[in-house]
Amino acid sequence: MSVLGSHGQSSSLQRLHYVEKRIVRLLELAGVAMDELGNASAPKTEVLASHCRDFMMAIKEIQTMLREEIRSTCEYRPFEKCDYNSRISNEIYCKKLEHIIEQLDAMQQNIDQCSNSI
Repeated sequence: MSVLGSHGQSSSLQRLHYVEKRIVRLLELAGVAMDELGNASAPKTEVLASHCRDFMMAIKEIQTMLREEIRSTCEYRPFEKCDYNSRISNEIYCKKLEHIIEQLDAMQQNIDQCSNSI
């Protein structure tokens, strides 16, 4: 998708907007799966499995997009020739984003474990 391809400031906002739309779709998928679970005439296993697969694929896609966006942000160095405080502040934010990447990786491992058990 072209929204995910370029790395400018405005396209970064577009990519994040796309991620937001994917998260909304993820919640819709969760709602459909919950509806199926609440089906009075017993949930259909194959339908539920399909919804769960779609949900897991959407989570992986969102994680990948967020990870790419975080890495792109970490590579951006706007304060290369600025004062020490600005540079340190930027480094702190990058470390925070790297921590988020680690958490996303841990979530990915959990998702993979759940996918393997389905």
